Amino acid sequence: MSERRRKYTKEFKIETVRLFETSSKSGREIERDLGIGKGMLYRWKRELQDENLRAFPGHGHPRDEELYRLRKELAEVTEERDILRKATMKKVKRSSV
Repeated sequence: MSERRRKYTKEFKIETVRLFETSSKSGREIERDLGIGKGMLYRWKRELQDENLRAFPGHGHPRDEELYRLRKELAEVTEERDILRKATMKKVKRSSV
């Protein structure tokens, strides 16, 4: 029978990393005491250092959603700019004739 994958909250991960940084225990001891997987604490610590406030986004990968939203917004703004540019070019051609 397979084990269910455990899910940890962002707050739990942050507090666990803080415990590791302030405790005299090794990372492996903390992982064993809290029942988390081997190496998870070090991964969480690295993610927190690299991403800071954006670490541990949760389900749905908000980073990907934000990137999608920004790309869509850029495409819309680019299209609006091109439309205005074409309209301006037509107006300039008419006035020079």
